[in-house]
Amino acid sequence: MRYYLRILSYARPYWFRITIALIMTQVVAATEGAMAWLVKPLMDKIFIEKNAQMLKLIPLAIIALYAVKGVGRYLQSYLMRYSNLRMVMDLRVDLFRKIQQMSLAFYKSKPTGELISRVTSDVGAVRNANVDVIKNLIRQVLTLIALLVVLFKRDWQLAILACATVPFSGVLIERVGRKVKRITKRSQERQADLSALMVESFSGARIVKAFNMEEQETKRFRKQLRRLYSLSMSKVKAAELVSPLIEWLGSIGVAAIIYIGGMRVISGRLTPGGFFSFMAALMMMYGPIRRLTKANNAIQSAIAAAERIFEVLDMDPDIKDAPDAIEVRGFTDAIRFDHVWFAYPDDPDHWVLRDIHIEIPKGEVFAIVGESGAGKSTLVDLIPRFYDPVRGGVYLDGVDIRRLKIASLRALIGIVTQEVILFNDTVANNILYGRPGATFEEVVEAAKVAYAHEFIEALPNGYETVVGERGTRLSGGEKQRIAIARAMLKDPPILILDEATSALDSQSERIVQEAMDRLMVGRTVFVIAHRLSTVQRAHRIVVLDKGTIVEMGSHQELLDQEGLYSHLYRLQFSRDHEGKPLSAVNF
Repeated sequence: MRYYLRILSYARPYWFRITIALIMTQVVAATEGAMAWLVKPLMDKIFIEKNAQMLKLIPLAIIALYAVKGVGRYLQSYLMRYSNLRMVMDLRVDLFRKIQQMSLAFYKSKPTGELISRVTSDVGAVRNANVDVIKNLIRQVLTLIALLVVLFKRDWQLAILACATVPFSGVLIERVGRKVKRITKRSQERQADLSALMVESFSGARIVKAFNMEEQETKRFRKQLRRLYSLSMSKVKAAELVSPLIEWLGSIGVAAIIYIGGMRVISGRLTPGGFFSFMAALMMMYGPIRRLTKANNAIQSAIAAAERIFEVLDMDPDIKDAPDAIEVRGFTDAIRFDHVWFAYPDDPDHWVLRDIHIEIPKGEVFAIVGESGAGKSTLVDLIPRFYDPVRGGVYLDGVDIRRLKIASLRALIGIVTQEVILFNDTVANNILYGRPGATFEEVVEAAKVAYAHEFIEALPNGYETVVGERGTRLSGGEKQRIAIARAMLKDPPILILDEATSALDSQSERIVQEAMDRLMVGRTVFVIAHRLSTVQRAHRIVVLDKGTIVEMGSHQELLDQEGLYSHLYRLQFSRDHEGKPLSAVNF
């Protein structure tokens, strides 16, 4: 239950409203007992003794009780629903914030659909069973207590007989609750699989259509949905079986009470009003018992979902500020990779980088080339601490970057990648991502430097045009220029260009390359490119092969060495018998 108690801890900011709601719950429960209590004077005083005074008072009492009950129910429901929704909102924000704080290794190990499912589906399951269920539990328990008081007041012996089936009902409720919890946990996992499948299918719509696989994707979706349906029906069968069984057990007690109570009325030991008051209270008890069963099932479902939620919330990010981390204000000297070794956490035996030892002084354009899988992107990912080396360290101006505050370190670095990430927002806001506090004039100036201003002005709403999810309304070259404008607005001293032109056609590449040339002025630049023509002007080029530095030097020096770089260069720039360049080899 510790997970459920942690869910309830989110109720602390709303304790006053919850307290008022719980008081109203007691009021509502008291009115339930009062209704059952009024049955005796209703029967005995009015229908048997024909008391005219009571005929006037009891209907007024009933109206008053229902008025009090109505006000109490409205206040408890409104206040609890308010607290419930705010708790869910707070929990979702905490979960989203925690996911945002996790390293790239975490994102690599968790499918996007699963993360979405945890924030939406899992928290949704919790929503159905937090303080609102506690309110119902308290209300039903208090109602049962009030009705039990009526039972024992009317006839304590019959009351004991009526309670004889309670232990059996309790065992049944507990066992079904455990089964519901197990099924819910498996259902949440299936829901995550379903979300992951939808993310894959929707984001890969171009490939799905290109290969005519729409029906195949629908079959995959239906298969996952059937698994979820099967679990849902198992949960329904388990949960819905309880109420009929409890009612059947109760019917045995009711039958015995009717017989024994009838005998007492006939013998004069119990008045008809007392008997009907007892029966009214007894029959009114089955509603709270049913609702208690559903509340227990809801709690078990919430616990199963909470386990998945707190599994993420309890994770310790592997990339975080050290306790004594210091703020870095600028970059003045050099970046040094000091005998760096790196392997991804999910494959610790495979070294992606091996004993990398290089120093890049401020202002140098440093290119990294090599065949696919050589470790190029991984190497530059260590600079902003997307990952940490397994051995060795990366130093900024002589200080291990693990001793620097992450936010201040990343404030010094701008990144432009092959896969441009734009958000479903306006062009202006996507550029402002580089420096949220910038003025509109600064945004426009950054766009002009990136050769983006003209095409932005031609958009339907100019800088206020919404670019669509992942920038789908823009071409590849347009997206890349907005990314360059974003980096330009940030104005970082360190720049990482990770195959920034590899996905563009020749004309777009030329424009983007000119924009990047402007962006690179006066900065320390790390360039990863598979087109070797884009790295020829670099001050130094390092060649990686299977995570190891095999060559380093200027473009001409590496050609003269007749090594791997020279081989890759000849492959890429060799010509066929017609004098046309062969297709570029990707590195």
